[in-house]
Amino acid sequence: MRMSYMKLWHLLLDKGINKTALMKATGISTTSMAKLSKGENCYTDILVKVCTVLKCQPGDIMELIPDDPIIND
Repeated sequence: MRMSYMKLWHLLLDKGINKTALMKATGISTTSMAKLSKGENCYTDILVKVCTVLKCQPGDIMELIPDDPIIND
């Protein structure tokens, strides 16, 4: 499975917030923002900071995408 943060980018657009403003508000580093932008794994505390600033739940900013289609047994 891989991470997708498309929900985060849509939420930021809806709220009129850019990545730089989010980084300043949360205190996360450019490295962490790059990981989010690339859909890479990041530490839970980063997600908590983002959710705290945006007043949302983790499921509002991310989702797991299966690598392979589901195989029925």
